[in-house]
Amino acid sequence: MNNAAEHTPSTRNAAPGMPAGGEAEQIRPLILSGGSGTRLWPLSRGLYPKQFMDMGGDSLFAQTSARALTLPGCAPPIVICNEKHRFLAAAVLQEQGRTPGLEAASRASILLEPVGRNTAPAIALGALAALEEGGDPLLLALSSDHVISPQEAFAEAVLQARVGAKAGRAVVFGVEPTGPETGFGYIRQGEEILPGVFAVARFVEKPDRAEAGALLAEGGCFWNSGMFMFRASLYLEELAAHAPDVHRVCLSVWRKRSRDLDFIRFSAGDFAACPDISVDYAVMERTDKACMVRLKAGWSDMGSWESFYEAASRDDCGNAAMGDVVQLQTRNCYLHGSHRLVAALGLEDISVVETADAVLVMPRNRSQDVKLLLDELKKCGRPETDTHLRVFRPWGHFETLVLGDRFQVKRIVVNPGGVLSLQMHHHRAEHWVLVRGTARITVDDTERIVKEDESTYIPLGTTHRLENPGRIPLEIIEIQTGAYLGEDDIVRFDDVYGRDAFKP
Repeated sequence: MNNAAEHTPSTRNAAPGMPAGGEAEQIRPLILSGGSGTRLWPLSRGLYPKQFMDMGGDSLFAQTSARALTLPGCAPPIVICNEKHRFLAAAVLQEQGRTPGLEAASRASILLEPVGRNTAPAIALGALAALEEGGDPLLLALSSDHVISPQEAFAEAVLQARVGAKAGRAVVFGVEPTGPETGFGYIRQGEEILPGVFAVARFVEKPDRAEAGALLAEGGCFWNSGMFMFRASLYLEELAAHAPDVHRVCLSVWRKRSRDLDFIRFSAGDFAACPDISVDYAVMERTDKACMVRLKAGWSDMGSWESFYEAASRDDCGNAAMGDVVQLQTRNCYLHGSHRLVAALGLEDISVVETADAVLVMPRNRSQDVKLLLDELKKCGRPETDTHLRVFRPWGHFETLVLGDRFQVKRIVVNPGGVLSLQMHHHRAEHWVLVRGTARITVDDTERIVKEDESTYIPLGTTHRLENPGRIPLEIIEIQTGAYLGEDDIVRFDDVYGRDAFKP
């Protein structure tokens, strides 16, 4: 078995709280963004999960990055996300890098999981990346979909966790329960072993409601937030000791890593062989170095529509409404409209979530079961499980306006500086009408500038490219005609984003 000493400098002779060599102490945020947010369907989709959703402001991913970057002494983050979401993550970090105080976001390292294998392997790859870049930092592992307020309370908990991590401990953040929640694991607090740092008496699996109520009645139990701090080398040592199969696979795929633009990729076949296991099961519940600090803040993992209801402002009848909503004789409901009027009459304890292509209606107390409904939709092959009508690409986005027999109408928005691939279609022709901005359009060997109210025709089988050379978003209406209009009818000859030649 490979041991941790193989890939990390020895820290055993370093001064307390200092990495080997005496370099300055560092906290390295590790943002875990591999989740799919299945319980937040229909807003969260496979290709647009909850951490990147537009929440009427910054996305949860953006909030998590900003929360970490505003901590004193934090290095640029390491992000690990699904390969399919790489451009969503990169776009957020690039935008934050232009914001005063968040410039380090633009220097983030982005690791791409070819398949999801839970948090233990993800943190292992992050630890290996941190060690590769020098030193042996304290890793602050953060889920990308949490809401925490106020920031000062979070920063205080991080300082407490730092005490434990510098002492060679693996620290978990515990949250004071506000009710008998069944969607979280629990931590029973032990004795205080360092100032503000407590031993973990035991971890408790996600309980049913009766057991959750009993835990609250006993006292001394905290929600497991899924946030951790430990030194990078310590995590790998404990993983090698308690989950050697995970350690071995992660070390192997790390050695074979490749770089693609600003991303670090891993072999899909090799990584798929890794056990699918959480950091709790792989390390925290097995190590004798686990400890806990209290997070004295408002906290939610926003993991279900019920958590959205609980976080929202409510009217005198207990209703939480988002969007264009009208309700009458309705009580204790969550009503969410994204694209049109939602009208509710005579409902009680119901959640309604509307998007452009789907509507979810369920009792509020069934919010943890949305993933069962999603599984059923996947069995039916429904495209609504993966994509919205608005589909995001690294250059911007598009949405389908009309889909008929042998024709489709789309609205395409290209960001300033955005460049679509040089491509060709076997089964469709396209007619582009420019409605906003300026476009540079290539058709075969001809390149020209097209302005508002002008149009271009792209015959079937013709090589073409669309670019936005301007400073405002480019918007076109695209009319497709042909026998097959699927997004997989595309052959790429050149792509500045490094995408596959035969995939969207």
